[in-house]
Parts: sequence; structure tokens; C-alpha cells
Amino acid sequence: MNNDLSLSAAPTNMVIVIGRQFGSGGRRIGKLIAERLGIGYYDKELLSEAAGCLGYAPEIFAAADEKKPSPLRSMLQGVYGIADNFHTTSMSGERLYERQSEVIRRIGYMGDCVIVGRTADYVLRDNPGTVSVFLHAPIEHRARMIVERKDSVSLDEATELARKHDRNRESYYNYFTGRNWGKASNYHLSVDASVITDSDTADLIISYAKAKMKLRNRQ
Repeated sequence: MNNDLSLSAAPTNMVIVIGRQFGSGGRRIGKLIAERLGIGYYDKELLSEAAGCLGYAPEIFAAADEKKPSPLRSMLQGVYGIADNFHTTSMSGERLYERQSEVIRRIGYMGDCVIVGRTADYVLRDNPGTVSVFLHAPIEHRARMIVERKDSVSLDEATELARKHDRNRESYYNYFTGRNWGKASNYHLSVDASVITDSDTADLIISYAKAKMKLRNRQ
């Protein structure tokens, strides 16, 4: 299967990509946006399924769960060699990231969609139809949301969990993109998800995305 993609020949699709602090509702809001627009939705699990359909190992999205690769592991793999294939057990963090990025690019140029996480804003930065969003919220709000969705049993535990995931996402994003995770200037839109409801947040992002596409089409 030919996995090359000619970006210059690809249509301009509207691709809403969502970065998020842990517990800020990225998945919920992303799904709402996709449902209301009638377009595809991709998070880690669905990206993994799409990878399999496109001829990649589905495990590439499970093997590197938004964590910066271990320097020691990368060094040992570099010394002892890495097979150039899709088997995740023999691939470095950098190689896994390349495969993930290939899948995201293909999805982004196949049709309108919403993609959550995986540095998709950076991977699809050259797609003129990309609308990049970062969702954040105060830690107290996020801790309550984490407890409500039963990912933690107490606010203290949820707070530590949020901070841990945020650290992992920040180091992963910064390592692979050379940018600063969560910095407003890296995104088209930065939204405090605690101020309005998920429904209103989804509508806000949709309105912004439609306005951006409308303006671009006039140019």
C-alpha cells in the first residue's frame, strides 16, 4: 500500500483539532462538535482503528500515550538498531510519532473531522482548513469533572491525576513540536471550558471554525 500523500493535491477540509488540559472536557466537547456538524470524530481509540484501516499497526496510538520517549530507551534502540516496519515493539518514540503523524495527515486530508490530542494542531499546521483549539480550566473545576466521570475517587486524587497528565502532555507536545503546550499563540482559539457549558463551548468553536473557513474561501 502506498502511504504517501500529496498535500498539494488534497482538498481543503475543515479539521478541528483540540488540545486540552486533563479534565477540561476535550473528548465530550469534540464529540458534540462532530455530532452537530455531521463529521468524523477521532480520539486515541478511533485513531487506532483508523490506523488499522489505512494499513498501519493500530498499536502505534497505544504504544506512546502522549508521553515523551525515554532517553535511555531511544539511545539503546539507536545503538542496537530498529527495524523499519510497523511493529511497535521495535520502533523508537520518534518513529512511532512519525507513524502517528502520517495517520493524522491522511485523516485530515480525507474529509472534515474533529481530532483530539496527539499534537494534531502541529501535524496539520500546513492544512489551510485546520482550526486549532486549546481547552483549559482551573484545576478545581477539572478535579470535580474527573471525580464526576469516576476517573478518581477524591478531589485530592483527581487534582494530582490532572497535574500528572498535564505534565506528560506538556513534555510530549514540547518534545515533538518544539513549541510550548497550551501557549495561546500556538492555537487559533483558546477557551476556558469552565466558564460556559459543554454545549455552548461546542457552539462557540463551531461558529469560529465556520467563520474562519468562510473568510478563507473569500480570499
